[in-house]
Amino acid sequence: MSRMTRQQTRRGGVLPPPKEIMEKLEKTVEEGNAYGALQMYKTYSTRYAAAEKYNEALDILESGAIVQLKHSEVTCGAELASLFIDTLVKGKCPFCEETLDRIRKIYQAFPKLSMPQHLADQDDDDMEKISEALVAAKTRVEVCSSFLKSAIRWSAEFGSSRNGFAELHYMLAEYIYSESPELDMAKVTVHFVRGNNPEKFASTLVNFMGKCYPGEDDLAIARAVLMYLSQGNLRDANKLMSELRRHLESNQQTLPKSDLIQFVVYLLETLERDALPLFRMLRQKYKSSIDRERLFNELLDDIAERFYGVRRQTSFPGMFGDIFKMMEMQL
Repeated sequence: MSRMTRQQTRRGGVLPPPKEIMEKLEKTVEEGNAYGALQMYKTYSTRYAAAEKYNEALDILESGAIVQLKHSEVTCGAELASLFIDTLVKGKCPFCEETLDRIRKIYQAFPKLSMPQHLADQDDDDMEKISEALVAAKTRVEVCSSFLKSAIRWSAEFGSSRNGFAELHYMLAEYIYSESPELDMAKVTVHFVRGNNPEKFASTLVNFMGKCYPGEDDLAIARAVLMYLSQGNLRDANKLMSELRRHLESNQQTLPKSDLIQFVVYLLETLERDALPLFRMLRQKYKSSIDRERLFNELLDDIAERFYGVRRQTSFPGMFGDIFKMMEMQL
């Protein structure tokens, strides 16, 4: 048997070439045996990784994830996608554009939500289908989020950004927003802020404003601006507001008229200069609006520290602690 056509492992075992494995297992998935194929994808990739042939292991896992996902085998595909990231870590593979493109292709293979239309007109059978679709959507969001969070951690460890690569955060924000049946805008905002794409974030917020409950629109805008500012990112906070105005004007709409939005506008102007007394005055004047969400006072403490060097007095316990852990890459 030629060494050019078969791969040798450290222990002397013979492995088929990756291309042969991938073609065979793709047929197995097409024949309906997704679980059997999953086990073989895992077996072969593990053996290649054990032989420190990480590129071959990654080829098998990438192919397997995409094939499974394109056949709507979400659980199998997501497991292989996560193993792809685990192998990057095990192989100490540095962050690079080529690997990002491979992660992007896996992400793009995750199925999108398909929901029946005209819910009010559905009979009992259709409502059961809707319930099943919601459960499936929740599962997709959970497993895709897990994959992307792992990718973010890998990019933080083996790349130049301690928070992880921005596009990966953007992918995660986009998927949670578009596919989650139980939307959590706070989580979406965390990753959009890390994603360095205020233009896209603005269009997402405009979309959210068109379907949210009354009183949620100004909260979402304020949360976004304050999260940018809590990271010291005045540029993108201003960019977000200008893009919001542009999108809304094109639809003949305006920003929500509320004291909270007025506070945000004044705050952005104040942070352009050394004006700590004015900053404190604004917090006091708009206290009732700021208190609408406990998170805002914590963010404003961060902003005071970043822009004016004001030391924090206390830590922030409670329900929003997880958000800040996420923002510090505790994913």
